[in-house]
Amino acid sequence: MSKVFLVTGDGRGLGADIARQALAAGHQVVATGRRPEHVLQALGGEQDNLLATALDITDPAAAQRAVQAATDRFGRIDVLVNNAANFYAGYFEEISDAQMRAQIETNLFGPMNVTRAVLPVMRAQRDGHVITISSLAGVIGLEFCVAYAAAKFGVEGFMESLAYDVEPLGIRTTIVEPGFFRTELLVDSSTTWADLSIGDYAERTGATKKQWQSMNGQQPGDPAKLAAALLTIAGQDKPPARFVAGADAIDAVAAKADNLLAQSDASRELGGALAHDDARA
Repeated sequence: MSKVFLVTGDGRGLGADIARQALAAGHQVVATGRRPEHVLQALGGEQDNLLATALDITDPAAAQRAVQAATDRFGRIDVLVNNAANFYAGYFEEISDAQMRAQIETNLFGPMNVTRAVLPVMRAQRDGHVITISSLAGVIGLEFCVAYAAAKFGVEGFMESLAYDVEPLGIRTTIVEPGFFRTELLVDSSTTWADLSIGDYAERTGATKKQWQSMNGQQPGDPAKLAAALLTIAGQDKPPARFVAGADAIDAVAAKADNLLAQSDASRELGGALAHDDARA
């Protein structure tokens, strides 16, 4: 059955792959980006089932305008894919306060802004599916990723809790946790390096930055295959609450789960004996 998709960040990378494959499958797509002309170019130009519209996800009013344009054109929104993101890379002390706030503004408040604008449409329909792209870094803290991980861990909490809010209204949610995919997240226009420089970190910063730069285009994951998997999930009556994407992410998340269980067990004697005596009676 044909659905109406609203996808953020469609000018390139995974967003363009999702929009392109949704169109090829016969869906109607609202493809968004800061520059709609770039979105159209990435998707092959004007099409009957395509609406390219401007959206800066950090602007709540822009999100409302994009949703209004979507419903004016197609009458409904069945699937929201919160894909747009960027990457502030560096050690915590070298990332400025302004950079940290900018990272969270885009990668956490951005999906919140768009979801807040879409939910009234889905509530009225008593149907919908919110898919938000998190990251392996939303499950596991990684070196040089403190800002990105802080935002993506926030996305995990937001989406996991949102599910309880909207499930009774017929709205489904899925958190997507990709490992390393060739999504253009590491190109210069998507990656921002730390503003500050501290001598104690200098050697590690130089080496780690060089390592991250060398990874661009060498990541193991294929974003076209990830896009196809997301279309499969969007077509399911009972989609997963979480989708771990990529063999690297699956192995890492499984190891994190084992580690959490071990830490929980290790905390049982001391941590489990903290209730008031009358609560244990």
